[in-house]
Amino acid sequence: MKALSIKQPFAELILQGRKKIELRKWNTKFRGTFYIHTSGNIDKEMMKKYGFKELPKQSIVGKARLVDVKKYENEKEFLDDKDKHLGSNIKLGKYGFILEDVKRVKSFSYKGQLGFFDVKGKC
Repeated sequence: MKALSIKQPFAELILQGRKKIELRKWNTKFRGTFYIHTSGNIDKEMMKKYGFKELPKQSIVGKARLVDVKKYENEKEFLDDKDKHLGSNIKLGKYGFILEDVKRVKSFSYKGQLGFFDVKGKC
């Protein structure tokens, strides 16, 4: 199965249902279910903002289904979806990966990669 690395606390916010759109600077043709992987990078400012002290990193923690990609053409469109992606400005990414069917899984350690990558031996 494919996986996508997401910084904490954003992976956790997706698992909690508080973040429904994952922002990226790149588009993808991929649609379907993938593992949510927590990268080794943590956004310390956002950890404080959302009240998290410690969260798993470099682990598979959940699954989601990518159903569509929304291209933000301008700042207004981007800000109209702020409650879904939690981003502050379009420089964070003009592509919004729309997620559904998010589920937490029993986490396991796994080294991430850029883009969507294959997870072998755990499916």
